Amino acid sequence: MGSLFRNAAALAAVLMLGACAVGPDYGTPVAATTAWSAPLPARLGTASLVGWWDSFHDPVLTGLLGAAEADSPTLAQAWASIAKARATVAQDRAGRLPTVTAGGSAQRAKQSALGGTATTNTLSGTLDASWELDLFGKLRRTQEAAEARVEARTDDWHDASVSLAAEVADDYVQYRACRLLARAYADQAASQADTAHATATSMRAGFTSPINGALAEASAASLRASAVAQQAECDLLVKALVSLTGLEEADLRRRMREPADAPPPLPAPEGFAVDSVPAAALAQRPDLASLERELAAASAEIGVAEADRYPSLSFSGEIARSGTALGSLMTTWLLGSSLTAPLFDAGKRAAAVDSAQAAYDYQLAAYRSGVRTAIRDVEQALVRLDAATRRTGDVRTAAQGYRTYFEATDRNWRAGGASLLDREEALRNALNAEISLITVQRDQIEYWIALYKALGGGWQAGTPARGPVQAAPADTRKSGDAS
Repeated sequence: MGSLFRNAAALAAVLMLGACAVGPDYGTPVAATTAWSAPLPARLGTASLVGWWDSFHDPVLTGLLGAAEADSPTLAQAWASIAKARATVAQDRAGRLPTVTAGGSAQRAKQSALGGTATTNTLSGTLDASWELDLFGKLRRTQEAAEARVEARTDDWHDASVSLAAEVADDYVQYRACRLLARAYADQAASQADTAHATATSMRAGFTSPINGALAEASAASLRASAVAQQAECDLLVKALVSLTGLEEADLRRRMREPADAPPPLPAPEGFAVDSVPAAALAQRPDLASLERELAAASAEIGVAEADRYPSLSFSGEIARSGTALGSLMTTWLLGSSLTAPLFDAGKRAAAVDSAQAAYDYQLAAYRSGVRTAIRDVEQALVRLDAATRRTGDVRTAAQGYRTYFEATDRNWRAGGASLLDREEALRNALNAEISLITVQRDQIEYWIALYKALGGGWQAGTPARGPVQAAPADTRKSGDAS
């Protein structure tokens, strides 16, 4: 009985020793930035980033965003990476538990001799168990690294989701602005074609010089070329949206077809709240969260490499039964333990620790670089948004003034009080001002989208990823097959 207690006490001591884990205990780095240098938007809305797309009040955009998320190869890849990381965690957890295997065999032998024939049946079965104690936390640190990478892959999915939504919205806004620009060029080209025709008629009657006729025709040709080029840009944006959403082009064009009697309006989203504390804003970025989790995994792997330099202890046991018949089976059992310790490896394990430390230093530098990139993204988006907002009023005033001046010059030219050169200059100024207004309106929305992406799109730590929608399997039976 005393021997039993001594063995139990020794086992308890070993298990208590297994509660320790070598290697560094991880701590999350802290970003040092305390305030934004760029100006915050003067007019901030109260909408959260999560539901910000609803503020566009555009069912077409909402439908495109839904289609893109439902059929995105990028999100499918990210989800597969999550599944792979989860499987790795399951394997590492299983590695910390005992393993049991069973085996059995049956043999039938026949021997012939002068005295007759003898038949022998042999049956055997074994049950093996083994368990490696995690003395210095090698298995535990391995599991920590695997769990951190599951969280990193989940953050990667959210980052891909935010990027996808921002790209779809950006291309859609560009397309709507492109349609406005294409319409402006087409209207001006048609107007200039009428002017060129009237000038040619006047030139043939001898009332207009050939120089004015050449000028009018050149202006008409230039506007026609600009209209064709602008339409091509719109078609390219359609192709980009087809790739992002997975929709058929005909279906996509049908969804984005605007009424024939009105130009397509640009979406007018409301602003969203921007936290003035960078640390709080950066905590919303899933890409930074992914880098931080990779850093945690690298820290745990230092412990894995360090624990590999220490002894390892494992227990094993076997129960076997064998015999020539079920009634005569003999049982044997075996229990044992083994202790192994590295004595000389020419510095291999020490180099593994150095390598793990270098990997951690690399991830730390990557995290710090990611923080700086995030701050730059937010700062640049704020600067661009502020400039576009302040420009919009002046650009609108300029567009209205140049349009009014052109209309007056055109009437004066038709009455013979202004030259064709004056009219062409007024037309160019009006067209350029109209293009500038459309562009600055488009840019203002694009910079809001860029700020949305730079702030993480409303992601919050712990939000689960959504797996791909599994389509029902297609019926592959031929029409003549029986059910």
